[in-house]
Amino acid sequence: MLWRYAAILLIAALTGCASTGDWSSDTPTRQDPRASKAKRVNLKNQSVSDLYAPSSNLWIRIRDGFEMEPMNTPLEIEQVRWLSARPDYVNRSMTRSSRYLFYIVQEVNARNMPTEIALLPFVESAFVTNAKSSAKAMGLWQFMPATGKDFRLTQNVFRDERRDVLQSTDAALDYLQRLYKQFGSWELALAAYNWGAGNISKAQKRNLAAGLPTDYLSLTMPKETRNYVPKLMAYRQIVLDPQAYGIVLPELENHPYFVAVDVGSDIDVDLVMKLAEIPSDEFHSLNPSFNKPVILSNANQQILLPFGHAEIFQANLKQYNKPLSSWTAVQVTKTESVDQAAKTLGVDADTLREVNGIPKGMRIRSGSTVLVPKTSRRPGDISLAMAENGSLSLDKPVPPAPKKCAKGAKCPVAKPVKGAAKGNSSANNAASQHKSASTGLAKSAKNGSANAFSSTAKVSNSKGASKIQ
Repeated sequence: MLWRYAAILLIAALTGCASTGDWSSDTPTRQDPRASKAKRVNLKNQSVSDLYAPSSNLWIRIRDGFEMEPMNTPLEIEQVRWLSARPDYVNRSMTRSSRYLFYIVQEVNARNMPTEIALLPFVESAFVTNAKSSAKAMGLWQFMPATGKDFRLTQNVFRDERRDVLQSTDAALDYLQRLYKQFGSWELALAAYNWGAGNISKAQKRNLAAGLPTDYLSLTMPKETRNYVPKLMAYRQIVLDPQAYGIVLPELENHPYFVAVDVGSDIDVDLVMKLAEIPSDEFHSLNPSFNKPVILSNANQQILLPFGHAEIFQANLKQYNKPLSSWTAVQVTKTESVDQAAKTLGVDADTLREVNGIPKGMRIRSGSTVLVPKTSRRPGDISLAMAENGSLSLDKPVPPAPKKCAKGAKCPVAKPVKGAAKGNSSANNAASQHKSASTGLAKSAKNGSANAFSSTAKVSNSKGASKIQ
């Protein structure tokens, strides 16, 4: 029996004066239309503990929703053998998935999609939320920058929604449904997710011209894409019968792991962790999209917290009467060094460099948005325009012009700048990368997900730029 659960959304409006911790639901906040169907909670008369769903086994629910037919091809058998020979790797991935699978499964169920789709992050990222491929794909679902923009995933100095659990899942399922509608089979939709719809269409046209079938197994495609669906089906087989492969699945209860808290005033990340009494690694595992130490109300951001910690956060916040955030943002009006900008803005240069991730020796370009400490001159929350469009551009200082030599004097020969003759080689290398979506994940996921703002787990795998662009 398929279980249906509405998403549980803890709506908490951080309103009133930005310098207090007053929490009220009287003032409306801008809502994301993608969360419009989620269940809402009035914090004045409801408790998080009232929202627990009946507990049962989530793996049973996932198995009940399987709809795709096993391929039973040598490639699938090979992938099953590869995974079963690495139980430690599989167990780590399965354990990481426990935070996110309920939410993903309920979203898949709500769209009447086969629950095999909920297992796709195992293939894409091994459920490392801040995984980054060599081709710059990010997050659980490994969105490339261009595809992320196509599906309205914000990528700016404050956040990267390709890493956001809720937003990226919504976008990935939208994408997969679009591809299924186009190609009429989940195998082809998945291949297109990996390789690109245009490439699948071209492969089908080639087969039609040659009088050949146009199904997934009949198309000529790169090795990466050829292995893509078999990898997913291998995970399907393990979830279906883990004992047969020597795998022990973690116990997953069929209720939400986390709740989402809306913010109505800017609030520091450190303060959220303090009030929620939550470890840093747990917080960042659920909230990997935040690039800065402040969460913005005008960005319509949500904080994901485990149930028990959400209750603690709710209680502690009601007792908190100090400023909620210590950061604001300003736009730099002229290109200058960090030291010059710090002097202009009246802030410490090291603080400015560290919080904005500016390497030494780089200049801040005019029009850039930088985070600075709040002061009596800059007391307000970060504006909507900055929250949505903030960008940071840096450049190297222009080297001084060589001194003119006196007439008849011997002038020193200027040494060429290392790497200058390479031209666009870095761009060419990035464009040429097209590696497997799961190759090397065992190495990248071995140590779990990272949790610092500036650290991103790198994976050598990538769906390749051709899928996205």
